[in-house]
This record gives sequence, structure tokens and C-alpha cells, in this order.
Amino acid sequence: MEWIQQLVNGISLGSIYALIALGYTMVYGIIKLINFAHGDVFMLGAFIGFYAIVRWDMHFILALLLAMVLCAVIGVIIERVAYKRLRNATRIAALITAIGVSLLIEYTVIFFRVRGASPEAYPEVLKNKTIDILGVQISTQSIFILTVSIVLMVLLQFIVHQTKIGKAMRAVSHDADAARLMGINVDNTISATFAIGSALAGAAGVIFGIYYTRIDPLMGILPGLKAFVAAVLGGIGIIPGAMVGGLVLGVVETVVSALGYSLWRDAAAFVILIFILILRPAGIFGKNTREKV
Repeated sequence: MEWIQQLVNGISLGSIYALIALGYTMVYGIIKLINFAHGDVFMLGAFIGFYAIVRWDMHFILALLLAMVLCAVIGVIIERVAYKRLRNATRIAALITAIGVSLLIEYTVIFFRVRGASPEAYPEVLKNKTIDILGVQISTQSIFILTVSIVLMVLLQFIVHQTKIGKAMRAVSHDADAARLMGINVDNTISATFAIGSALAGAAGVIFGIYYTRIDPLMGILPGLKAFVAAVLGGIGIIPGAMVGGLVLGVVETVVSALGYSLWRDAAAFVILIFILILRPAGIFGKNTREKV
């Protein structure tokens, strides 16, 4: 029964990683860019939710929606200002720019905050009760986090497969030049991809704050890297792969902690990355492709 409880905890944590990983994988699938500033958008979402609840006395759901909307706007601004001019640049130039944007966001937040880099305690907006299900003690907080994450993932699948912008995203991902010839506005499609991915990261930030009750301006670094590992694990550029990769990573971390190796919890993600790059570089859902030389 204890292991079932740990499994539920791992899935809850993994769902947060999955929401962040979706932004990585969507952007990479469209423009082949690893947006390392994505973890800091996740951090901004946590702070937006925090101030919405504490300063503006908003309900949790409204704070979550506000964080998603503002993070979507921030994601579009980042894409238009920093990345749009680098569409035809080398990948290393885009990668260095992404790292620069990440540092800019982190230290801008530190500069404008009265408390600098010191952490904030997230308010308790959800009463954490325990429910007994067939002898398994499961917290209502874990159930709520998992429910919100699943709803957002299902909504993303609907947008990608059933809406006009989703079809445009898939077309641009497959062949941007052909999509442009068919009348698709590639620039707007890329901006929409950043907006959706950033909105999911913002939601993950609010959920993370509720789950861990502590946020700070540098909190996006480690979860952002782990979410990148989750995206690579599932198959970078593949949306279901990011979901599965995040859940697997969360369960692995929880199991490592439950076995008494909590110091190795963070290292587990990068051990998985090393093995997946050696054994299956394309990821769980990825396929090896041939390139003509």
C-alpha cells in the first residue's frame, strides 16, 4: 500500500514535469529550438499566481488562469524579440540566446523584487486532507494537481488535433516552406506555439508552488532541466512523449527517495538522460530517421 501511495505522489510530481516538458517539445517540433528560457517562464507563472492570491486576494482557479494568460503573453514577447530574428541563424546562436534570455529573466526578477533572491512561502489555498481508497492514503492535494494536469493535457491534445491553429502547427512542424505556400502564416503559428507552451508552464508554476509551498527567482533552473530530460526521454518534438516522459521521471524520482536515496533524487534524472542517449537517442516514442549526406 505504501508503494501505491508513492506511485500517486510520483505521478503528481511527474504531471508537473510533463506540463513544462510540453513547452520544450512543442517549440522544438516547430523550429528545432531548445528554449532554455522556458524554465524561467515556469518561475514567472509561480510568482504571478503567488501575487494574485496574496496581494489581489484572487481565487486559486482565477490565479491559475491569470498566470497562464500572462505567461502566454510573455512567451510571445520572448519569441518575437529574441528568437524571431534568429530563424535562419545557426543553432548554437539560438541556443546561446536562449541561455541569455533565461539569465535576463532570472536577474530581472531578482532586481525588481524587494526581497531579492530570497524565497516566498506559497499560501495554503487547498486544504490538504487524506482520503482512504482501498487502504491507500492519498492526499486531496495530489488528486487535485493530477486532475488539473490531465485536464490541461487533454485540452492541448484537442487544440493540436481538432482546431485550425493545431493543424497549422502540425503543418509547420512537418514542412514550414510547404505550409507557407499553402497560405499558413508561419510566424503567427510559431507565436501561437510559444503562447500555448508558456501558458502550460505558467500553470505548472502555480501547481508547483502549491505542491512545494516555496518559490524563488531561481526555482526554474532544476525543474526546467528535468523537464527537458523528460522531453528527450519521451522523444523530443513528440507531444505524447513529453507527457509520458514527465510521468516516468516523476515516478522514478519518488521511488529513489522512497528507497532512502533522497540525495540521488536529482541525479536520477540525468542518469536517465545519459542512458537514453546511449541506448535510444530518439526517445521512447521517437523514430530513427535517415538523412542524405
